[in-house]
Amino acid sequence: MPIKVSDVMGRTAIAVRQDAGFADIVDVMRRYAVGAVTVIDLDRRPIGVVSQDDLLLKESDTMRHSISIFESAARRREHEKAAAVVAKNLMTSPAITVTPGMPVRDAARLMHDKKIEQLPVINPVTGRIAGILHRSDLLRVFDRPEAELRAEAEAVARDLTGTDVAIGVENGVVTLEGKVEHRSQAVRLIQAIRRLEGVIDVTSRLEHGSDDLLVIPPLL
Repeated sequence: MPIKVSDVMGRTAIAVRQDAGFADIVDVMRRYAVGAVTVIDLDRRPIGVVSQDDLLLKESDTMRHSISIFESAARRREHEKAAAVVAKNLMTSPAITVTPGMPVRDAARLMHDKKIEQLPVINPVTGRIAGILHRSDLLRVFDRPEAELRAEAEAVARDLTGTDVAIGVENGVVTLEGKVEHRSQAVRLIQAIRRLEGVIDVTSRLEHGSDDLLVIPPLL
């Protein structure tokens, strides 16, 4: 079974109300040593995120110039953030969230695509904040015990090939040795092992019988 967000997320979310002041947000970030805080509404639903980058706009020299009618909407929004003093005007919204049941692999892809460091975790029924997922939490999937990872890889090998493939695991790298009947079985097995949570890479020393992936066109 894929590792889910609920398996690695932090159960305590650092959040502020939308009327929290600039100084209060800075204090919270310092006190809990975080680079961003989730902004929630009165019903504890995430509505945005205030990051250190949002706060640092106030100190940027380029933000001290007056707003020009020729500026882009994004640049105008930066000016507004630089002048803001409460969370609802400082935050980036809407908040990008995940649920506890989402596979960690999907959450990691979302973080990478959106270039963000953390994701509020919400209750899928109420929409209320239930925890927080940091990039560092995602790295925990690579800390799986080698015996556990080997057992899962062996089960996959038996299902796909029907034979006992010798499997070694060291520092997250899985080594496959043995012989399978068809080349396609070896390819599918390598792909399936790569998808296992905690696998960093796969080294294959598999031999195969028939090459059922080789297509020879008929002679003209």
